Amino acid sequence: QVQLVESGGGLVQVGGSLRLSCAASVSISSFASMGWYRQAPGKQRELVASITRGGTTNYADSVRGRFTSSRDNAKNTVYLQMSSLKPEDTAVYYCNAWTYSTDIWGQGTQVTVSS
Repeated sequence: QVQLVESGGGLVQVGGSLRLSCAASVSISSFASMGWYRQAPGKQRELVASITRGGTTNYADSVRGRFTSSRDNAKNTVYLQMSSLKPEDTAVYYCNAWTYSTDIWGQGTQVTVSS
């Protein structure tokens, strides 16, 4: 069974930075796209960033210019570098692995930005 394990979340002050990691139990090249989603209390889960097998990235407007998604195929790991964090970035962040026949989620990691 494929597993995704997120890490790197925590408490950070406004303007700070965090780097999230998502380690997969299989080759991430197996998936067409790896994504980062987040869900804040009382809100729907939303796409934050994604990176395709070929390395093309996509970002939500709210994080573009502040967040960077990257991948290390040798380590089967994707990353989300978050900078200039804002209180509205507070959420549980989930890693997702997607193909046309596969949609796998990690357990999530909490990010809290304090003012």
